[in-house]
Amino acid sequence: MELLPAIDLKDGKAVRLTKGLMESAKVYSDEPWQLAKHFEELGSSWVHLVDLNGAFAGEPKNMEQIKQIRKMCDIEIELGGGIRDEETIKRYLDLGIDRIILGSVALKNADFVKEVAQKYRIAVGIDAIDGYVAVEGWAEKSTMKATDLASEFADAGVEAVICTDVGRDGTLSGVNIDFTLDIANASGIDTIASGGVKDINDIIALQEARKISGVIIGKAFYEQTLDLREAFKIVSNKI
Repeated sequence: MELLPAIDLKDGKAVRLTKGLMESAKVYSDEPWQLAKHFEELGSSWVHLVDLNGAFAGEPKNMEQIKQIRKMCDIEIELGGGIRDEETIKRYLDLGIDRIILGSVALKNADFVKEVAQKYRIAVGIDAIDGYVAVEGWAEKSTMKATDLASEFADAGVEAVICTDVGRDGTLSGVNIDFTLDIANASGIDTIASGGVKDINDIIALQEARKISGVIIGKAFYEQTLDLREAFKIVSNKI
């Protein structure tokens, strides 16, 4: 199981939100690249980047910070937030981003996602409120069940599904393992849990679930309720 420490970018700074609300943003660093470098030094293979401004605007909004992270860190980067077309995908890949996360567009134009998944490394981000897909930076709740959307991408060439329980995101209330397993079973592809991770017990429980291929760690790191170094030891079976 992969651990993917997260950096959410808002107005050029690294922040964390609670339940996806922009007004809840708490700033943790004015130099996001330093966080990415720290994750690399702790042994992470990945960093999970989100352009929060971009998620709402539908276009890149933190490009300079993203360039800096790529320049300063020798680590795989997946990036989401406001990516709606192939031109933007290519722009990020040309910068050296390793995997692109498509969220809102996956609901609105599944055929587009399937098409680009044949050419590029694509993850689908499925964010859910009460089991239904949330879109536009979580500002809206759709009428589609998250599991139905996940099943849409079975055998579509998508590399992974990242599923977030929005109601738990940033709350340190514990990860929703049942929801993650439902998504994994519906899609049949690598599924990464997100939202609510609190402490090392969540990491152990997710690993024991076996069908879950990764977990995104955000506020638990920033608020120091999770020792990331210990977590890496657990997933690498060194404890």
